Amino acid sequence: MQKNEYKLKPGNHYPTGCKHNSGGVNFSIFSRYATHVELLLYETAENEEPFRIIPLQKEINRTFFYWHVYIVGLPVGTWYTWRIDAPNLTRELGFSFDKDKQLIDPWARVVSQKHWSRKAACVPGDNSLTSMRCCVVDEHYDWEGDIPLRISSEKSIIYELHVGGFTRHASSKVTSPGTFSGLNEKIPYLQQLGITHVELLPVMAFDEQDVPPNTADLGLKNYWGYSTHSFFSPHPGYCVTPEQGTHLQEFRDLVKALHRAGIGIIMDVVFNHTAESGAQGPVINFKGIGGKTFYHHDKYDKSIFLDYTGCGNTVNANHPLVARFIISCLEYWVREMHVDGFRFDLASAMARGEDGEVLEDPPVLWGIELSEQLVKTKLIAEAWDAAGLYQVGSFPGYRWAEWNGRYRDIIRRFVRGDKGLIPELATRLCGSSDLYEHQGRLPISSINFVTCHDGFTLHDLFSYNEKHNAANGENNRDGCNDSYSFNCGIEGETENPDILQLRRKQAKNVFAILLLSQGVPMLLAGDEFLNSQNGNNNAYCQDNELTWLDWELAAQNADMLRFVQQMIALRKRHPSIMRRRFLTGKSIEGKNMADISWHGIQPNNPQWNDPDTRILAFTLAGSVVHEPDLHIVMNMSDETATLGLPVISGKEWRLALDTSLPSFQDILSPQDQNPVNNPLYLVNNKTVVVFENVSS
Repeated sequence: MQKNEYKLKPGNHYPTGCKHNSGGVNFSIFSRYATHVELLLYETAENEEPFRIIPLQKEINRTFFYWHVYIVGLPVGTWYTWRIDAPNLTRELGFSFDKDKQLIDPWARVVSQKHWSRKAACVPGDNSLTSMRCCVVDEHYDWEGDIPLRISSEKSIIYELHVGGFTRHASSKVTSPGTFSGLNEKIPYLQQLGITHVELLPVMAFDEQDVPPNTADLGLKNYWGYSTHSFFSPHPGYCVTPEQGTHLQEFRDLVKALHRAGIGIIMDVVFNHTAESGAQGPVINFKGIGGKTFYHHDKYDKSIFLDYTGCGNTVNANHPLVARFIISCLEYWVREMHVDGFRFDLASAMARGEDGEVLEDPPVLWGIELSEQLVKTKLIAEAWDAAGLYQVGSFPGYRWAEWNGRYRDIIRRFVRGDKGLIPELATRLCGSSDLYEHQGRLPISSINFVTCHDGFTLHDLFSYNEKHNAANGENNRDGCNDSYSFNCGIEGETENPDILQLRRKQAKNVFAILLLSQGVPMLLAGDEFLNSQNGNNNAYCQDNELTWLDWELAAQNADMLRFVQQMIALRKRHPSIMRRRFLTGKSIEGKNMADISWHGIQPNNPQWNDPDTRILAFTLAGSVVHEPDLHIVMNMSDETATLGLPVISGKEWRLALDTSLPSFQDILSPQDQNPVNNPLYLVNNKTVVVFENVSS
């Protein structure tokens, strides 16, 4: 059959998007205000001219606010775009219709950006030679019995990573660097590390060209991926053969391999804004379909986009149609892609109503929480936005976990040596009950982290007092100005052995504290072998060796890697650290000790009211039969301290961890531990010490 001879049928308004079956392909797109709609078909993603343009007729191809057509016999592998117009609806009314602009399908499963020009999409007129394209795909896949994992949150250890940067460096030695496939090849490393989940920076298709002009002039691009345009499509830049439309298969292969290794996958998703930016931004899909519905606009001047995200626009997430789009998208990634959880970027922006005001019970957030398809899916909120809304401890809903920014800040300040923090430190170590318990929430509501993609790496946290972001092209104005960092005496790189030793010890202190805390720990990829970004704390645009993980560091810093592996193993063998319920300080039934006891220099004498102390110690009772008790000491002062060990009848303490000791002595497996016969222990400055006990 000639391409122009494919028979047309009216089609159906449901399902939205493009759906292939044995007879052909159904296309459906929502556009409430459109008066003219055309579907353009291409043989490949590279073709400059469509082989057919199909004008849709309102009387035949429109149902409610959906435009649809069925093309008999159209094969998988056909590429397509839309053109939509409503000439009487102008930008002043909140619309961005353009009869010449080629749009991509918001429901597309596969997109190509091979010839994409953001600049061409920012001005009115034809962009047919530089538009993105969507692909007709067969969505069938052999999962071989795979299902999403159900790892309980209290047993979870999250590892945040960037799919591209994880393997793009030549030292990764993978077959396809910077791709889903490349990450697949590193799964044995993840298993050996001991983490339970990977949290991937955005992998929904995003615009790599979305950076400020000065940054673009330096040849830089959007690296992190917080500029989504196609929420149902894996990012083509992470695929080995994107022009063949293999996005779904490549992503699914990764998920299936991770699950076989016992590792869950959490996606960082960006529903607070899109790649279309504000009034001067490109027309990619939502603007050209009916931006008035999808975005927040000024009440009096609809040409102005309200920006609560710092990215030019804000998704109108609580509009019924937009909320349905978001929830159905999440359900798709769980049902069809077997994803185990989501972390929501600037999630508090989704708590705003259609007028921009903060809602007490935002429909979209409750809809996500109560979705039957998402009932076992992990939900994690970055509980703030860029307009001053901060909801850590008060994010709407009950099942949501939150990135605990207060945990991050207090641990950074304590480890660098700030005074007067002991009472709050104790609360953060115990799961932040002040934030969550009164709401009936749990310690697992707290995602504990000290570093993440946004900010200093752990190495840099103890190497730089100031940010060094000049390479981003914004005169060092971008990025956080107060990171609570501590360079240990010299800014940046040094060969001073004392400073290098202190920096290493401080890194171990952070890992120890993080993995000894109640709640869900999150590690940043590369921190375990001291990856550096040379003091850049906002490397969103650096798709180069500044951010790519140098795997040679894993060998050079094998002692640090070993420490982290052993620290994860210590956490996993102690259910008392992985509690689902809050500690009470009360005696445990059948055991002559409280679930937690607090100490200072002397046992049972915590120095809560001493504004100068930087020492905290506590004893955790084993919570299951045969689990050893733990005694933990944290001395972040500048002086050594001799601390008494609590006496527990019939038990003897053994040294499990001392971050001041050299490698292979700093952390010991139970079979390598020796009894501590002295009731006093000398704790060095800037040191964390852990004892486990056994029956004497």
